[in-house]
Amino acid sequence: MRASWDEYFMQIAEIVKTRSTCLRRQVGAVIVKDNRIITTGYNGAPSGLKHCTELGGCERERLGVPSGQRHELCRALHAEQNAIIQAAKLGISTDGGTIYITLQPCVICSKMLINAGIKRIVHKGEYPDELSQKILAEAEIEITVMPD
Repeated sequence: MRASWDEYFMQIAEIVKTRSTCLRRQVGAVIVKDNRIITTGYNGAPSGLKHCTELGGCERERLGVPSGQRHELCRALHAEQNAIIQAAKLGISTDGGTIYITLQPCVICSKMLINAGIKRIVHKGEYPDELSQKILAEAEIEITVMPD
């Protein structure tokens, strides 16, 4: 049976997340326009910097920081951030695009997605961030939640 476009791009996001170096959670993202992939991203340290795997562990884990809190202590960029940055580096507009993410976006990424002109978010998994959901609704971003 042929996969729907949502299933197809989410399967690709699942593959993208296998590049993640995050010790807590691996996340993949794919930005699409007109059913064509424009960029991908996964969570990990900025280019050229050591990953937590190379530094002996996760600082947030060491400090006992709960999921969804104190993002500034995390060494990694989120998958959505990396996908937006790659589009900017390549000079590709994300305006009007759809992003497929293997986890619901946090509030920081949600704000970036709004300003990047993303009109639709397709995600799996829940993330403990009610403010994210609230601002995406206010921005009238279409949200589709796929089963895990």
